[in-house]
Amino acid sequence: MSTNPTCPTCGRDLDAHNRHVRFKFPDPVLAASENQRGRAWQSDPDANRAVMMQVPEVGPFLRALLPVHLSGGYMLTFGLWLLVRPDDLQRGFRVWWSPEYAFFKVDGWLANAIPPWGLLAAPVSAVVRDPNQTPYCAKSTEPTLARVLGDEWPHEDVLGALPGDLGRA
Repeated sequence: MSTNPTCPTCGRDLDAHNRHVRFKFPDPVLAASENQRGRAWQSDPDANRAVMMQVPEVGPFLRALLPVHLSGGYMLTFGLWLLVRPDDLQRGFRVWWSPEYAFFKVDGWLANAIPPWGLLAAPVSAVVRDPNQTPYCAKSTEPTLARVLGDEWPHEDVLGALPGDLGRA
């Protein structure tokens, strides 16, 4: 039993309301063969710290943040992967650790399904808001993802859709 203050709306610990959920791998990489995963390149040997990944016959990926505004003034931020074009991965690699990174923008597709909406492969544009963080998903032509990015969501519904451990985070 927790001794932390709980939310009167959903009963969860209040410290669980402002959360960061990080996907370790893109969903297509999890579905790839062991041979394909074994030939992957990552910007860091630890997939949890990697910000770029290239998997033969699967695709190039960049990390991004997807903020979700929750009722009650809370925020859930998904640390996810974007499928990007090969040229965009190369461009990202060139600028990621330079002052030019502050102006980096990229278009791609969500490479992780986001609970409770899914949205795997939804198109999204990401921009750098803070040069010390990965790019933020900023806009989408996919209507549901556009709403996820722009609307406030009932925190009890969104937090309730998260598995205890995403199994990938």
